[in-house]
Amino acid sequence: MGAQILDGRAVSEAILDRLRREVADFVDRYGRVPLLATVLVGDDPASHTYVRMKANRCARIGMQSRRVELETGTTTEDLVNQIRELSADPAVDGILLQHPVPSHIDERAAFEAIDPAKDVDGVTRASFAAMAFGEPGFRSATPGGIIALLDAYDIPLSGKHAVVVGRSPILGKPMGMLLLARDATVTYCHSRTVDLPARVAEADVVVGCVGRPRLIRGDWIKPGAIVVDAGYTGDAGDVETDAAAERASFITPVPGGVGPMTIATLLEQTLQAARNRQSEPAGAVRAGDRGQP
Repeated sequence: MGAQILDGRAVSEAILDRLRREVADFVDRYGRVPLLATVLVGDDPASHTYVRMKANRCARIGMQSRRVELETGTTTEDLVNQIRELSADPAVDGILLQHPVPSHIDERAAFEAIDPAKDVDGVTRASFAAMAFGEPGFRSATPGGIIALLDAYDIPLSGKHAVVVGRSPILGKPMGMLLLARDATVTYCHSRTVDLPARVAEADVVVGCVGRPRLIRGDWIKPGAIVVDAGYTGDAGDVETDAAAERASFITPVPGGVGPMTIATLLEQTLQAARNRQSEPAGAVRAGDRGQP
């Protein structure tokens, strides 16, 4: 029997429909439209596609987007200054720096120029710390979207052994923190992990987020495990999908699983940032909160 598909497209559509109504209510109440500013450095085609998708989703729910494009040769100093201007701009509610930036740029310095109150992608140290300690703040968008997707299917995480394959500061590490906040037991795996197949085979929940196509083989998966594939390189994710689906109970497709949930989470957090600036009682998103559509 094959695994049930964790349909990120369907769940994200429900979230976007709700956000459209909530944005309209916000505009009626405050007389202004929430605005997400996206910063794009260079001419990477995939990055341009992602930014267009985010702008289209903003338009669909009635939210404004501002696209800031910088040349490939932009320096770290120039990028940091641009982001600081957006952080100081009272019209801007959320800021997204499209990842990755050209290799000569200090990406961490650029991330840290984002005002944590506008860090709707959850990439600053302040956001990571708030998430890790369960304090008010914004979750990293992709891990937050994954948690919302699992919640939409009522998948329990408490007591489960979760293996996160990948340790990047904006995906793998925060993913583990959010799973830990749900009382899962978390193992991080990476390029130096000894006997990766054995570690994956122990997992009740597997999250692939290392960016290596089909690294996680289908026959590694424990029967009945939940498999979330957050990798996307070309037309493949981190997991050998067809073979894994024969053993898993739930699995995300690539594409159509994690990606749509990332954008939905980004927009949800932009609206929350706008609310926070208006001092609405709703308050900031908490790191361990459920994200039901």
